[in-house]
Amino acid sequence: MKKPIAITLGDCAGIGPEIIAKAFRDAPELTRGCFVVGDVATLRRAAKVIDAGAIPLPVALIESAAQALAMPPRCLPVLQIGNLAEPVPFGRLSAEAGKLAAECVVWAAQAALHGEIAALVTAPLHKEALALAAAPGAHYPGHTEMLQALSAAHAHQTLSDMPVRMMLANDELRVVLVSIHVSLRDAIDAVTFDNVLQTLRIAHVALTASLGRAPRIAVAGLNPHAGEGGLFGHEEIDIITPAVLAARALGMQVSGPFAPDTVFMRARAKPTKPGEFDAVVAMYHDQGLIPVKYLGVEQGVNVTLGLPLVRTSPDHGTAFDIAGTGQADASSLIAAIVMARRLCQQKNL
Repeated sequence: MKKPIAITLGDCAGIGPEIIAKAFRDAPELTRGCFVVGDVATLRRAAKVIDAGAIPLPVALIESAAQALAMPPRCLPVLQIGNLAEPVPFGRLSAEAGKLAAECVVWAAQAALHGEIAALVTAPLHKEALALAAAPGAHYPGHTEMLQALSAAHAHQTLSDMPVRMMLANDELRVVLVSIHVSLRDAIDAVTFDNVLQTLRIAHVALTASLGRAPRIAVAGLNPHAGEGGLFGHEEIDIITPAVLAARALGMQVSGPFAPDTVFMRARAKPTKPGEFDAVVAMYHDQGLIPVKYLGVEQGVNVTLGLPLVRTSPDHGTAFDIAGTGQADASSLIAAIVMARRLCQQKNL
């Protein structure tokens, strides 16, 4: 790596610190050149929680991102953010944890936007804790919206000038969402010609860069059986099909809309048979995320498309119920680090 990769702490009352410690312990080559934006005491507690004593995992305070590149494997470098008096209790919702989580994201985003780091990998934050906290994160429903706002401000653009989309991916399936963290009622209203076409454009550009060729994109319908010719709704006829045709006219390989209950199976890649499509555009959050997570949360990676920086994240939440027990699986975080490295290599960062 020419530049280091920052891993943000996430909500320190959840499993974020534990999976970070496990990643540095269990994947030393993959985490070389990475560092944590967070709290030293919280990471030292996490190292004890995962019982890293058998495999030494020193937690080192660093003063700059660049120092991470010189750190040896199985050393956990931390750039201190905030001033927690002591680590917050496990599994307890708190504004203090929400504020620190947001501050870590803001620092890492600014570092990425100014070219100091190659990418950021975000450990899970708790949306309620974020809402409880004061600035900088209280007004955002999640990472994606916060990073969009920070990136747009850095570029002196409005949010509408920098549209972003969430992609969830594993080795078997990629799904890009038309809407993200909104109510189901609002998500249906978000299925517009402009939003669907914009999603297709963003997915096409991002996947062309990563695949090295034009992607084959399938589009899921909104209604059961993709509306069944208008019997179960007209969104497919009035909105989604016109957007698909417009995308084709722009040279994209787009098909659909297809019945949502079968299109993900058609796109799924198996060891013996590639998927029919490279990605599926889903109309709303749960429609797209349930299939990916069913295939295995431990391998899923969240990638934000449309940002002027590389951001990936594990495909799970803070898991307050098991925080502090050492049970949390770091596989999805490790997969997110692998994905971030791959994207950086493609961008020559």
